[in-house]
Amino acid sequence: MDLTEAERTELKSLVRKGKVAAHKRLHADILLKADISDLGDKWPDKQISDVFGISIRTVARVRERLVTGGLEVALNRTKSCRTKRCVIEGENEAHLIALTCSDAPEGHSRWTLRLLGQYMVDLGYVESVSHETIRQTLKKMN
Repeated sequence: MDLTEAERTELKSLVRKGKVAAHKRLHADILLKADISDLGDKWPDKQISDVFGISIRTVARVRERLVTGGLEVALNRTKSCRTKRCVIEGENEAHLIALTCSDAPEGHSRWTLRLLGQYMVDLGYVESVSHETIRQTLKKMN
């Protein structure tokens, strides 16, 4: 991976800056050390990983992101693409509220989050649900 003079200058100024995110400074250092141009340090991945205390895969990933996405992509973290699936929504929320407003089952003085979750599963509204999901849903409704 060859860095242009402009990229090298930007990376060096980023490393020298007083206040910059740690991951950004680390990625800039990795790119400077991995530069194989005439002005680069030409360090192998193993040496870079040993010096900075990171995995070889991290070094390879930063280099790959520079080649595929450019300097800004290589310096910044990628956004997580995980999507959160709602277990209780719509009609099931209504069932949960109705269950919460009803009398507690025999042997219990009041509804608990775990008890509500257990009843939601027993009644077949959901396959499984945690007490935390029940809490968040009820808090949202409040």
